[in-house]
Amino acid sequence: MRISGINIPDEKRLEYGLRVIYGIGHSRALQILRDANVEPSKNAKELSAVEENAIRHAVEKYKIEGDLKREVSANVKRVKDIKAYRGVRHTRELPVRGQRTKTNSRTRRGNIRKTMGTGRRAAEKK
Repeated sequence: MRISGINIPDEKRLEYGLRVIYGIGHSRALQILRDANVEPSKNAKELSAVEENAIRHAVEKYKIEGDLKREVSANVKRVKDIKAYRGVRHTRELPVRGQRTKTNSRTRRGNIRKTMGTGRRAAEKK
């Protein structure tokens, strides 16, 4: 089954298979299935053509995939352009949502340590 260019896995239950689409999480997948009157425990391969069309129609109500990604990147670009605090954090590639940076956020800062002791500053000698 394909919805807006994305293959939904045949072997997974629909409530989990719909999550493959960017912008659809657990609660939205259940809402879509509720709107389409389809049982969440069904697999994608068990669906009739009528049920598939009902799911497609329910998914089209939401902003997903390309449109959503475009909107998110436009929002990030906007806060960068107006030099808001969040935009500056995005530009410097630091955590945006208030996390501490002294000890955590290694991935975001680019300081990835494979083993203990590497990547640290050399201790000052007495």
